[in-house]
Amino acid sequence: MIPRKRSAAARIACALTLGTAIVQASCAGAQSLPAGSEAPYPTRTIRIVVPSSAGGSTDFLIRPLSAKLSDAFGRPVIVENRPGAGSVIGTEAVVRAAPDGYTLLAAPASITMSPALHKLTFDPVRDLAPIANLSAFPNVLVVHPSLPVKSVRELIALARVRPEQIHFGSSGVATGTHMSMELLMSMTGVRLVHVPYKGGAPGITALLSGEVQVNFATITTALPHVKTGRLRALAVSTARRSKAAPEIPTVGESGVKGYEYASWIGLLAPAGTPRPIIARLNAESVKAVLTPEITEILAAEGSDPVASTPQQFAATIAAEVSRWIQVVKTAGIKRE
Repeated sequence: MIPRKRSAAARIACALTLGTAIVQASCAGAQSLPAGSEAPYPTRTIRIVVPSSAGGSTDFLIRPLSAKLSDAFGRPVIVENRPGAGSVIGTEAVVRAAPDGYTLLAAPASITMSPALHKLTFDPVRDLAPIANLSAFPNVLVVHPSLPVKSVRELIALARVRPEQIHFGSSGVATGTHMSMELLMSMTGVRLVHVPYKGGAPGITALLSGEVQVNFATITTALPHVKTGRLRALAVSTARRSKAAPEIPTVGESGVKGYEYASWIGLLAPAGTPRPIIARLNAESVKAVLTPEITEILAAEGSDPVASTPQQFAATIAAEVSRWIQVVKTAGIKRE
């Protein structure tokens, strides 16, 4: 039988139907891909910016984490240290980056402190997309052995008779090592002189040399020197003692009731990064930080895995931004 010829109208209808099917198939495929991508994420190298110097507590977690992410993604994940201005320089670089998942920020808790002390070109709540809070840990109040104090009470007493004569180092203005000391001073009424450095490692080096006498350092940075006797630990900043150093009392136990500060490290992306990318990064980061290898690394240095959702991390950031603005206002600290 010879096939009957279709009318022009029938041929047009058929073409339109076929075209619609192709468009629908394309749209369905596009929904699984990030905007502007031609293949599933990631297709190239991912860069994690650490806004502090190499060798600090953020590096300690992010470098093994980046190796785990490289394995998971099948793409290189590199770490770039960009210290300065209390982590503002590195953070600004990420805020300005394309929101495509290829430039990330390994943020310390100080990201919530900068708005209280710096006139910023960005808003950490508005301009960054939280991925996951990865770990939490105490700071340790440490002193040079030459300082004649063996407890928080003795340090406070000495600071009262020697106002603004004792110098404390930090990893920079509006960092956790700075603001944990500001919180202590605001609660006790004593004043020490702040000497900021470009990162936790240079701050500890200055303390070891006697250039400054005190530092409220991260446990990762301070504990090795406490164990060798080169520094004396007075207290940890958290409400509970650290499993890594249970012999060190808390600040609250040492007479400053109600004192509590926990530092943390989290992963963020520029605002506007597609949700599927955020979800993928969260899933892989949480999986990595909960592996026995990284959990053991954290535990050895007094850190605990957090592994939050993006929503939980966003709530933490917003709450702490408000908290530190109030601390700075109460202490009468001038913004820079």
